[in-house]
Amino acid sequence: MKKLSHIGDDNRPSMVDVSNKPPQKRTATARGFIKLQPETLALISDNKIKKGNVLLTAELAGVQAAKQTSNLIPLCHPLLLSKIDVKATAEEEGVAVESIVVCTGQTG
Repeated sequence: MKKLSHIGDDNRPSMVDVSNKPPQKRTATARGFIKLQPETLALISDNKIKKGNVLLTAELAGVQAAKQTSNLIPLCHPLLLSKIDVKATAEEEGVAVESIVVCTGQTG
């Protein structure tokens, strides 16, 4: 099994040193599906939730989460993100969510 780069010889975690790496453009894509009860999906699809548009709120929350990645994931380098695109789409049995994030930097 390949040794993880963020675990040292002493088995202690540490952030990977990327200081000698050249900046590279990276794109990350994530997709998920949230299966919902038909009644709930109908309320979301018809924009009848009293608090507002659930799909747009989910997309904004996804953008906020992407911007906080290095705070939420230990040992993750903070990177300057150049694009965040989150789409939440109502489908037949639930909501599909796709996120695309782009950055150029020294990545681990």
